Amino acid sequence: MLVVGLTGGIGSGKSLAAARFEELGVPVLDADRIGRELVAPGREALAAIVQAFGPQVLRPDGGLDRAGLRERIFRDPETRRRLEAILHPRIRREMERRLARLRTPYCVLVIPLLLEAGQRDLVDRVLVVDAPVALQKERVRRRDGLDEATLEAILAAQWDRERRRAAADDLLPNEGTVEELHRRVDALHRRYLALARERGDP
Repeated sequence: MLVVGLTGGIGSGKSLAAARFEELGVPVLDADRIGRELVAPGREALAAIVQAFGPQVLRPDGGLDRAGLRERIFRDPETRRRLEAILHPRIRREMERRLARLRTPYCVLVIPLLLEAGQRDLVDRVLVVDAPVALQKERVRRRDGLDEATLEAILAAQWDRERRRAAADDLLPNEGTVEELHRRVDALHRRYLALARERGDP
């Protein structure tokens, strides 16, 4: 099976691209979705986070205060590294478990920090969703209402645009309309099916 790793900076449009692949019938495994499942109340990963950072990371209902924790980790690189050391191995193991069950010509793994976390070995091709930094910032402000300091800290924790582009096997520009993005994803879908056939995948 051909495994495509979909990545890109915050606000680049990864979720939109992933949703289109799903509409085309392609299995999509999303690291962020899996991460949310793993930190649900009662899960072992949540207990490990509470042990590492204290009960203040919990909301009154016992769930993880994701917004508060995100602000904290992007202001403190050491806290971010500690959290990633808890979550990344667990997310990877779960992705590998789900991958092993798939029988399909190709699948897409959505991993925002695919390159930064050194997980290139998980995939056969790296697909980078690409947008100008100014547009990324505009989208994130509109979507999340983040203050400038938090937004800049998040961007600083990710590879810059040029480095991501240089690491890509495939680039998916996303600075136009949703329809344009869909057309580009559709073209990639045809290409990946052809590549899978060349490999002799089912």
